[in-house]
Amino acid sequence: MASVIGFRLPPFFELNSKSRPQCRLRVHNSAGGDPAVLSSDVVVVNGASSVVGKREAWINHGNGRLKPGAEEEEKKKIVKDNVQESLEPFWDDGYGTETVKDYFDAVEDMIKPDGGPPRWFTPITCGRPLKDSPILLFLPGMDGTGMGLILHHKALGKMFEVRCLHIPVNDRTPFEGLVKFVEETVRLELASSPNKPIYLVGDSFGGCLSLAVASRNPTIDLVLILVNPATSFGRSQLQPFFPILEAMPAELHTTVPYLLSYIMGDPRKMAMVNVETKLPPMQRFEKMSQNLTALLPCLSSLADIIPRDNLLWKLKLVKSAAAYANSRLHAVKAEVLVLASGKDNMVPSKDEAQRLKNSLQNCTVRHFKDSGHTFLLEDGISLPTIIKGTSKYRRSRRHNFVSDFLPPSRREVNYAFEQVTGLLRIAASSLAFSTLEDGKIVKGLAGVPTEGPVLLVGYHNIMGLELYPLVEEFLQEKNIVLRGVAHPQLFVADSRSSSPEFSMGDWFRVFGALPVTPSNLFRLLSSKSHVLLYPGGAREALHYKGEAYKLFWPNQPEFVRMAARFGATVVPFGAVGEDDLVDLVLDYNDLQKIPVLNDYIREANRSVIRVRDASDEDVNSEDLFVPGLLPKIPGRYYYLFGKPIETKGKEEILKNRENANELYLQIKSEVERCLAYLLKKRDEDPYRNVIDRTVYKAIYGPSHQVPGFDP
Repeated sequence: MASVIGFRLPPFFELNSKSRPQCRLRVHNSAGGDPAVLSSDVVVVNGASSVVGKREAWINHGNGRLKPGAEEEEKKKIVKDNVQESLEPFWDDGYGTETVKDYFDAVEDMIKPDGGPPRWFTPITCGRPLKDSPILLFLPGMDGTGMGLILHHKALGKMFEVRCLHIPVNDRTPFEGLVKFVEETVRLELASSPNKPIYLVGDSFGGCLSLAVASRNPTIDLVLILVNPATSFGRSQLQPFFPILEAMPAELHTTVPYLLSYIMGDPRKMAMVNVETKLPPMQRFEKMSQNLTALLPCLSSLADIIPRDNLLWKLKLVKSAAAYANSRLHAVKAEVLVLASGKDNMVPSKDEAQRLKNSLQNCTVRHFKDSGHTFLLEDGISLPTIIKGTSKYRRSRRHNFVSDFLPPSRREVNYAFEQVTGLLRIAASSLAFSTLEDGKIVKGLAGVPTEGPVLLVGYHNIMGLELYPLVEEFLQEKNIVLRGVAHPQLFVADSRSSSPEFSMGDWFRVFGALPVTPSNLFRLLSSKSHVLLYPGGAREALHYKGEAYKLFWPNQPEFVRMAARFGATVVPFGAVGEDDLVDLVLDYNDLQKIPVLNDYIREANRSVIRVRDASDEDVNSEDLFVPGLLPKIPGRYYYLFGKPIETKGKEEILKNRENANELYLQIKSEVERCLAYLLKKRDEDPYRNVIDRTVYKAIYGPSHQVPGFDP
């Protein structure tokens, strides 16, 4: 006989004001069969859950599995056929629509005792995931509510099939029992989808639970995301205060939540979740103040989420969890990502992240210096963005840079171009021009084909400064994500740092960059992508003094034959503006003359991944370094995309090396022509200087685009 374990859900889970609350429930069969998962309407009668008004006619066939009737099978087939397969750029990730106040509102009913054991649920706001999405199991911290991902539900619900673990307030399941409960679910999911990874997101205490499950299942393809894991609980800064909590009278326990709220996280960052960065400073401050005022009364509910007896039990539970997990770190074979907060006042997360990186076999770390212990409830870079930026999102056994790529959401675009590259965006104030089929040059990107595959081939400015405005221009005007193929070293650089933060390299991955390899170029063109290729590579981006706007292309025309194989359209382009933004004061030759520094550069380049033949040292030199740059009073960035060159139907012709080389030289010549055109025409721009552009904006308003020269 099947029994249903559930709990009443708050309005947060409702589809609309008229629908009953819903949750995802696990059905256990007393005959020992496998538990099933179903969606049902739930009500609470005298603290006990029962199922009413079922949306599907579930039938118990006596084998422990519940199956729908024939009509429901047909309905499920229709729904399955309508599952979304991909996302468009600027998709809505829902960030900011839910706040920390919504967290407290959502758990208000969940914390009422129902006498039930731990169980899984899926918030309605997660929606339906993309086709073939992996499962994500969220393992909560000490609160046990399972609502710690509330700020990220909608975005994660697109990427994963999300299930959250709820541990009732009065539940006293020991740690080993929780491990077995999660382990059972993991093994069931493995049986259901053996070729997909299973994600365990562990917050604080949940991090210990994730590691424990992974250590007991080394052959299962698990991806662990540990957020300030409590494995360092024994070294917590609050250890001296725990005996005081045990001796504290129950009457004084209501003060504990207020103290914990300031220790666990930064209320100001929690209050900034739904505050637009575009607002003027005074309006932002006013909005934050309003959010703080609304949030403070909610803190008293922490005493209900973690009552006194429960707090003492949870502290003992965390202690045993940390000991269990630490004793089995050697057995963890899973892929692990540790997110550590720099202002964690509960546990020493920064030091613990480094210890775990040294102890685990496959561990990546990201530090967030301004975040507190409740990282997932604070404003900042969202969890889905971190997963994508660290290349941890995959739908099969190995990460595929092409098939596993998800385009940036609206929030990611706004965050990246306002808070990460905002100053460069203002300084560059870029202008783009393109060439139509008849050879006419027009403002904008009308001359660049919208349908792929398209291969954009151009000149790489110093330190790749032209990339940021270029990527944004294509997103804003054509709703196209440029898939840039970059030097492979960009994707391994963080491994040398002891405290790597979410870096520019991570943002490159969020916006579609991937290592330059023949196989990746093959996959991109076969998927009809818009590919950004710089044949000059690192040699151009790290050029020496006097080499600005000089091409350093290799002799092999391989990308021409690859483009012809897929009938790709090649668009040569030039980008001008590096010398209007910075002065190159120290190049490679200058740095080699500085003692100690030259040894450091040589040593660092010993392990650099080489992608070029060293036969032509001047062109193919790949020594990586950071040039000395001095900012200038900003000028402007200009782009010109040449006339598109069709390769469709020319595959057989371009198999001939001479023909391929001839087209290669034509493309190179067109890039040089674009550069020469822009260098000449920019002198005609009356708003080339930032001061002139500032005056224009002051007169006509910040929303007006500053004009430039006539093409």
